[in-house]
Amino acid sequence: MIFPAYRSFLALMIWLAFASTPRAELVIEITRGVSDAIPVAIVPFAWGSKGAPPVDVARIVQQDLNRSGRIKALPEQDMLTHPTRPDAIQWRAWRALGQDYLVIGQLNETGADQYEAQFFLFDVYKGEQLAGYRLASRGRELRHTAHRIADIIYEKITGEPGAFATRIAYVAVTQEDGRRIHRLQIADADGFNPRTVVVSPEPLMSPAWSPDGKSIAYVSFERRRSAIYLQTLATGKRVKIADFAGINGSPAWSPDGQYLAMTLSKDGSPDIYVLNLVSRRLTRLTRSYAIDTEPAWSPDGKRIVFTSDRGGSPQIYVIPAKGGKPRRLTFEGGYNARASFSHDGKKLALVHGGKGYRIALLDLSTGGLSVLTSGPLDESPSFAPNGSMILYATQTEGRGQLAAISVDGRVRQRLATPQGDVREPAWSPF
Repeated sequence: MIFPAYRSFLALMIWLAFASTPRAELVIEITRGVSDAIPVAIVPFAWGSKGAPPVDVARIVQQDLNRSGRIKALPEQDMLTHPTRPDAIQWRAWRALGQDYLVIGQLNETGADQYEAQFFLFDVYKGEQLAGYRLASRGRELRHTAHRIADIIYEKITGEPGAFATRIAYVAVTQEDGRRIHRLQIADADGFNPRTVVVSPEPLMSPAWSPDGKSIAYVSFERRRSAIYLQTLATGKRVKIADFAGINGSPAWSPDGQYLAMTLSKDGSPDIYVLNLVSRRLTRLTRSYAIDTEPAWSPDGKRIVFTSDRGGSPQIYVIPAKGGKPRRLTFEGGYNARASFSHDGKKLALVHGGKGYRIALLDLSTGGLSVLTSGPLDESPSFAPNGSMILYATQTEGRGQLAAISVDGRVRQRLATPQGDVREPAWSPF
């Protein structure tokens, strides 16, 4: 949830319900890209069997790379030739079209529900091969294989790892028979293959991925009181982790997956606690009459940032993960909350209040704060695992949607369902 609501800590306890169609796939629209995006031609892959291929691999790769905002794929109708083998490439044609890179490939059926995707990446002006791979896949995994191909191409071209083969989690609510039904869902990073993890007539909040991407921690109010659960995605098995009197909220995994930080009010005011998931030993990190909440671990596991109003307004503080004295990090503006670390630990994404609630980036070395979005109700920032984009929730035309923005603010995307609202996004690890 957004913590403009932090002004009353009840926001942790109350889910603002939105009508939605949670099974609908998220539709991604590039609202702003880089003007000097790198031109790349992805030729349709050859198909070695009868009929149409089960998945258009080249088209998915093209859509992924276009979504990055940093690469501009050549439309198929503008291609002069359609080579599928290296010896068929006419370099002059691709240079005339102004393409810096060229991707060609094939998809072959190798057995019952068995496929092999082969592709090559070339530097057009040098006429050199930069990459060439064969990837085996089952039919239902072909979309994921296409995302992996896009990741490889993106990294070869930009020098940064791609995040197209990752997933996102979010919460959606639908109106059914006069009741609001809450669903925690996961989907591919491009919005396809949505899958419901848990359904509840009561609010679900704060999904958090485990470092290995195999489990999700979340808050459920299904018994009319908050509790924290861990759920294994492959089996659906779930375990109740925290069900103390009062508030049980804001779960956050340690980078090694052995600990879970959380907000509990079992001893009075809301404070930050750390739970050892093996021994189940619970350690209290903060002791304050203020509201301490929304913990997030640094990538090295040595620090935890959290939101606190101990200074009179919600601000971001940091404390050693093993305990110690909290130190304030944010000083610009009267509201800063819901922080999360970048993959390199050098920056924090957070919700910055002022003229509405917007997503901002805090440079931890300089203390400089850069506002990335325009609000008015932007919330729940979550870094892509490669650190290039920040996923967040926003409101458009009176309903909740997901959006993403690059850390330099140059690339913007909107992820929307055909109708209804989605909230509480979390980007998976690699």
